[in-house]
Amino acid sequence: MTRPADGAADRAPTLAVLIDGDNVSPKVIEGLLAEVATYGASGVRRVYGDWTSPNLKGWKACLLEHSLQPIQQFAYTTGKGATDGAMIIDAMDLLYTGRFDGFCLVSSDSDFVRLAQRIREQAVPVYGFGERKTPRPFITACDKFVYFDVLGAPAEAPDEARPAPASRRAIDDAGKALLRAAAAAVADESGWANLSAVGSRIAKQAPDFDPRNYGFSRLSDLVEAAGLFEVDRSEQRQKGVHLRLKSANAASGRSGGRRP
Repeated sequence: MTRPADGAADRAPTLAVLIDGDNVSPKVIEGLLAEVATYGASGVRRVYGDWTSPNLKGWKACLLEHSLQPIQQFAYTTGKGATDGAMIIDAMDLLYTGRFDGFCLVSSDSDFVRLAQRIREQAVPVYGFGERKTPRPFITACDKFVYFDVLGAPAEAPDEARPAPASRRAIDDAGKALLRAAAAAVADESGWANLSAVGSRIAKQAPDFDPRNYGFSRLSDLVEAAGLFEVDRSEQRQKGVHLRLKSANAASGRSGGRRP
């Protein structure tokens, strides 16, 4: 497959955004596209469904406002995934053009597990988006998975129309274990770990791990709230925020310090 030409690093990654319209509400689109923009530029925006069905009538205004291309697929048989099949075929066609640096698969359907796996086999990142009910195999088949309920509300929406912000909740034992393991894996000899490296390590193990799931907008805020680490935000550090397990600090009598 053709890879991006020289100079691709100077532009935003080009993404293909493929939405399972039968499985996704148009209410999430504004927050979804804002999230997608943090990963790259959406060169393709397609929504798949049977547009003769009254169930999709709420999509019309959304399609026009956000320049989404509707792809018609008749539901020939009740209960069968005709729409899913069309989306999978299109995704593979787009993949083999070599024009895309990533794919955004928007669905809570397990039918896209193998599609996500196949795209990743081509060394192309997959970003998944779906509801909390999304089957685990689809989540883990993606490089990154974001739940709809953490996506930002439209800025212009009236207060009464905006969903309440996610309440902060204590990080669970599984989340704490993930943080500890990731920090230990990337720590230097004095026990300090770069927060960015910790985040990258976690993403490889748990694509749906997101500080917003706990009501925090940044990983650094979640790490501090977890109470597991000493956090170094000092400006003289050139490589961002660093952290170290408090137990490691106690064991070393805090004598290790930061490396000069």
